[in-house]
Amino acid sequence: MTDTKPRPTPSTDSAAQQVEITCADGVRLHGHFLRATGGVPGLPVLLCPATGVKQHFYLRFATWLAAQGHDVLVFDYRGIGLSLQGRLRDSKATLQEWGQLDQVAALDWLLRRSGSEQVLLLGHSAGGQMMGLMPNHPRIARLVGVSASTGWFRGMRMGFRVKAHLGLRCIVPLGTLIMGYGPCAAVGLGENLPSGVARQWGQWCAAGGYATNATRSQPEQDFHADVRTPITVLHASDDDIATPATVADLLRTFPAAPKQALRIKPADYRLKQIGHIDWFRTSHQALWPLVAAALRDTASTPS
Repeated sequence: MTDTKPRPTPSTDSAAQQVEITCADGVRLHGHFLRATGGVPGLPVLLCPATGVKQHFYLRFATWLAAQGHDVLVFDYRGIGLSLQGRLRDSKATLQEWGQLDQVAALDWLLRRSGSEQVLLLGHSAGGQMMGLMPNHPRIARLVGVSASTGWFRGMRMGFRVKAHLGLRCIVPLGTLIMGYGPCAAVGLGENLPSGVARQWGQWCAAGGYATNATRSQPEQDFHADVRTPITVLHASDDDIATPATVADLLRTFPAAPKQALRIKPADYRLKQIGHIDWFRTSHQALWPLVAAALRDTASTPS
């Protein structure tokens, strides 16, 4: 299927401080914190990665964002990157825990470190899809989801839908049985994942509604209907995953939140392609001011 695995990005400058974040269940996550280095001071930014993408992929963008006036925290979820403890096959992490525990702990950490009452959540793909699982969601002043959608198979064009379904519902689940982890790299879906994360990913994409599937038997832990945080989704016209239909499927899960979706054409930024991943590459720095503007609620569609 289409390769969504980011190419290696070298680690950044010394301004990025390595930090440790302890979750409510005792699991320790590892991240990088950057102090604002210039620009007009703004709220701190919690940068939550996409599924199967390590934090180092975002560090150059995070350094740039710090120069625009924001403190920035980026981290790896449990079971991936610097937050993987032990062997991947032994990790018991789930996608649900990424939302209910990891993002919650990262948000609390950033609030304490910055001393701010609220922060901005910048979520790439899955990083912007799980606010409804976070009991501390009122501390998020704004959510900007880049390539954020439910990844609902039925919302994709037919050709990619077949490939995505084959990868996430057939090849990856079979691989978890054989290897003990999700062999996502083999089908172009980023880094290999803990088996629990990989299985839930496929299940949620098949069902639609994404994170709402995590709490069907635990309604007291479902905060989707309570969220009042303004939401902006940025997605590219050549994105096979975050399509108008899958973005709409995500936004409907937050019925009370002010929300908008901006569909960006690569040609408007003199780019040949953007897709699902390229937003944060240094080759696509033309897009970075758009992301920063969305965080400050000044973004608009290109003319």
